[in-house]
Amino acid sequence: MHVVTAFPRHDADIITPWLGRLLLGLQDRGVDVAVLAPAYRGGGGTEWRGIPVRRFRYAPSRLETLTHDETAPDRLRSHPASLALLPGYMVGGSLASIQAGTGEPPDVVHVHWPVPHAWFGGMLRASSGGRTALVSSFYSVEIRWIERRVGWAIPFLRWAIETSDVVTAISSATASAVARYTRREVPVIPFSAAVSSDRAARTPAAEASAPGAAESSTSRRGGPFQLLFVGRLVERKGVDVLIRALARVREHIDATLTVVGEGRLAGPLRAEAVRAGVSEFVRFTGRVDDRALAEAYETSHVFVLPAVIDRKGDTEGLGVVLLEAMEFGLPVIASNVGGIPDIVRHGETGLLVPPGDPAPLARAVLDVAEKPGTARRRVEQGRAHARERFGLSGVVDRLLTCYETAIATRRGLDAAPPGSGSPREPRER
Repeated sequence: MHVVTAFPRHDADIITPWLGRLLLGLQDRGVDVAVLAPAYRGGGGTEWRGIPVRRFRYAPSRLETLTHDETAPDRLRSHPASLALLPGYMVGGSLASIQAGTGEPPDVVHVHWPVPHAWFGGMLRASSGGRTALVSSFYSVEIRWIERRVGWAIPFLRWAIETSDVVTAISSATASAVARYTRREVPVIPFSAAVSSDRAARTPAAEASAPGAAESSTSRRGGPFQLLFVGRLVERKGVDVLIRALARVREHIDATLTVVGEGRLAGPLRAEAVRAGVSEFVRFTGRVDDRALAEAYETSHVFVLPAVIDRKGDTEGLGVVLLEAMEFGLPVIASNVGGIPDIVRHGETGLLVPPGDPAPLARAVLDVAEKPGTARRRVEQGRAHARERFGLSGVVDRLLTCYETAIATRRGLDAAPPGSGSPREPRER
C-alpha cells in the first residue's frame, strides 16, 4: 500500500503521472498494489486503472483542498487558514491507516513524503500487529520545510527516519540531506519519466536525435527557435527567470516560449512577460492532454527547467520532467540545484546553469541554437543516461529489493541490502 498526498482522481487526471506509472510497473511485476490518499472535495475515484484507492475524509467537502490543486506546503503558504485542516487530516489519515492494517494488512506500506505520512505508516504497522514493513521515501521538500520553517518538528523527522524499516531518497542531494539525521544506508531510488519510452521513440524529435540522424531536434523545423517549459506554475520552477532570459535571447535570434501547465502564478507570469517586452512571444497553454503535450515536445527545439530555491527553501527534488524531454529527444537546460544534477550532467547530457540568473540561462539557450551538432550529441547521451539510470524496469527492480529488505528486517530474516542488484525470487506479494 502506497500512502501519498495526491493521486489521480480519474483516469484522465494527469496529477503525479510518474507515480501512476511506477505503480503500474509494480503491478505488471505481480505486486498487489493499493493506494491510501486524502479525498478531494469529498471524493476522488476509488479505483485507477485497476489499482484500488482508499480516500480518507478530513473536512467538509468544500474545504478538502489541502492537496491536489497544489502541493500542501504551497497551499499552506498561500492560504494560511488551511492550517486549520491539519488536525482533521491527521485524524482522518490515522483512522484510515488503522483500518488498512486490520483484516488483511499489506506486506509493505510505502510512505511518500514521510512528514507527516510516516505517522500513518506507523499506525498501519501497529494495527497489523507489527507484521507490515514500513518503507519511507523522501523528496527533499519535507526536510527543507522543517529545517527552515518548523525546526521544532526535527524530532519527528528523526523518528520518521528511524522508525522506518527502509528509507530511500529520490536523488543524491536528498539522500545527503536525510543522512544528516541517520547513520543508516539511504539508497537513491529515483522515479522514471512519466511518458512511454516506446511512444517517445516513435516521435519525430526522438527519430531526429537518433545516432546517425541527419537532423537534430534543434534544426528539424524552420521558423522561430522554440523553447518549452512543462510544469506547475509555482515559484520554485523559476519561469519568471526563463521569461527574462527569453528577452535576452531575442536580442540575437528569433525565439518563442511555450509554457505548459497551470498554477497560482499564471497571472503574475503573464504580467512578467509584458514587463519583459516578450508577451507576444510567450504562449501559456494551461494544462493539456497527452496528445497536445506530445505535440509540444515534438515541435520545440529545447526544453528548459529554470528551477530556483523558493522562499520556503523548496526546489526540485529530482526534475522528472527532464527525463520526459530526453525521451522525446530534446536538448535540455536546467538549473544546477536540488536533484537536477542526477539527471543533467553538464556538457554531457545537457547544460546546467546557476539558478535565478537569466544571463547564463540565455547564453545556454543560444549555445544550443548555434551548435546543433554538439546539442545532438548531448541528446544522444542524455537519452542513454535516462534509460540506464531512470528506466522503469530498473527502478522497479531496485524498489522490489527495498521491499524484500524491509520485509526481512521486520520479520528477522536475512536480506540483500536495499538498492543492490535485482530482487530474489520468490517475491512477497
